[in-house]
Amino acid sequence: MQAQPEAVDLKTLPEAHRALFQEQQAAYDREQQANRELRARVALLTDTNRRLEHLVEELRRVIYDKRSEKRPLDDRQLAFEDLEGAVAEAGEAAAAAGATETSSGTRRRAPRRNLGHLPKGLERIERVIEPDSTQCPCGCGEMARIGEDRTERLDIVPAKLRVIVTVRPKYACRSCEQGVLQAAAPAHLIEGGLPTEGALAQVLISKYADHLPLYRQSQSYARSGVKLDRSTLAGWVGKASFHLIPVVDRLIWHLKRSEHLFMDETRAPVLDPGRGKTKTGYLWALARDQRPWAGPDPPGVVFFYAPGRGGYHAKRFLEGFEGKLHVDGYAGYNVVAAPGKGVLRCYCWAHARRKLCEVHDSHRSTIAAEGLRRIAALYAIEKSIRGEPPEVRLAERQARTAPLVEDFGAWLRRQRARVSPKSRLGEKLAYIANHWDGLQAFLADGRVEMDNNVVENAIRPLALNRKNALFAGHDEGAKAWARIASLVETAKMNEVNPHAYLKATLEAIAKGHPASEIDRLLPWAFTPISS
Repeated sequence: MQAQPEAVDLKTLPEAHRALFQEQQAAYDREQQANRELRARVALLTDTNRRLEHLVEELRRVIYDKRSEKRPLDDRQLAFEDLEGAVAEAGEAAAAAGATETSSGTRRRAPRRNLGHLPKGLERIERVIEPDSTQCPCGCGEMARIGEDRTERLDIVPAKLRVIVTVRPKYACRSCEQGVLQAAAPAHLIEGGLPTEGALAQVLISKYADHLPLYRQSQSYARSGVKLDRSTLAGWVGKASFHLIPVVDRLIWHLKRSEHLFMDETRAPVLDPGRGKTKTGYLWALARDQRPWAGPDPPGVVFFYAPGRGGYHAKRFLEGFEGKLHVDGYAGYNVVAAPGKGVLRCYCWAHARRKLCEVHDSHRSTIAAEGLRRIAALYAIEKSIRGEPPEVRLAERQARTAPLVEDFGAWLRRQRARVSPKSRLGEKLAYIANHWDGLQAFLADGRVEMDNNVVENAIRPLALNRKNALFAGHDEGAKAWARIASLVETAKMNEVNPHAYLKATLEAIAKGHPASEIDRLLPWAFTPISS
């Protein structure tokens, strides 16, 4: 490294010496900038290496731990696929950090090619990519075709397997030696790999939307004559998941800019390698839906994985959000509504109704029945104004709903005076009373909903995946689960085909979609191509 030039008064130097000094100073500044970039890259690669070492150790424990032989096959397969997917994602991150554009003059990173072959019986669709012009650059005329490069990649469309054959003819001039002309190879998300972006989308949809673990997908493909090991599919999932991180981060950014959001959490059992049993993690959902009041922003939901249910997780996930938050009565949300946090909790009438239903269904309580009748009257008004602008909803609520809510409060106080607070009914009535201020928030804002059903509906598919897959194989797998589920469920909320959306998004990323236009990759911006 060059020593930093000493401070010199340029006015005292001759013109030639002044120019030389400025040149040396500029060279020093460039070298310092290069050093800073190298240090940042080393730090990133060091962190990635630590993560890879941790994942390899986790994988080693799953394979060689003395309890592994006692663990059911499903448990081990789920651990393998999530750990291997995490390793592939970390490897892709390291490759992205160390790779540079070929236009800079450096050698392009050699692709990692999958071993194996594709059955001859599969349908093959040839796509010939010709150069823009086959005229010889020296003016000799048309160039002659002298050969071609052929690559085969596995493509998956719903209920159909096929092979995409890419043919790139080679041309050379018979009259001169100007070289060989050939169209550039198309960009792929996994360079040198078997899957097309459509195949990757299908694997993701099968795992995270259709709730089919990778080892079961492997078995299904084998019945069609294509042998795809679970570890191969896990690598595909990990790499695709890595490339989708910026899209999910942008989705989070958009939702947090809203002034009204819904939040809830659900259990996500995760295998604990080495212990032979699961631990309880949680998937936290943050949703937006302005359709009930004809708002301008499209609906969406993002999921976050956390190893626990503590309120500090909610605080971390909500960082940067200020506004009204629809939640249930879980005390963990107290931390997000602390003074100065800029978050106002709006409580859920559906949970209040559920409390009364539990008592009514088990004891046929007449008091609970009366409470349910009163809540039903509130919902009848809400149904009649759904989809109306906020000012219309607010006016109707003030005129029709507010008197009913005031009457409900008076009824609640009378019943609590009659019922033992230690009885089941007394506990349910106390729950409603303790959240009474938040239950009235919808009376002051036409954009606030009566309940938290928006986010509960978004969480329901994850509960089905939890039931079918039993649990996530690793914490890293649960994070990927949350990431892909965010895009899938947001697409469904916007009536977008999740498979078509993921396929188009992965294709756009493979082609180098500019980061400045990432909003075009969000689910609500997807425009299907008419066939």
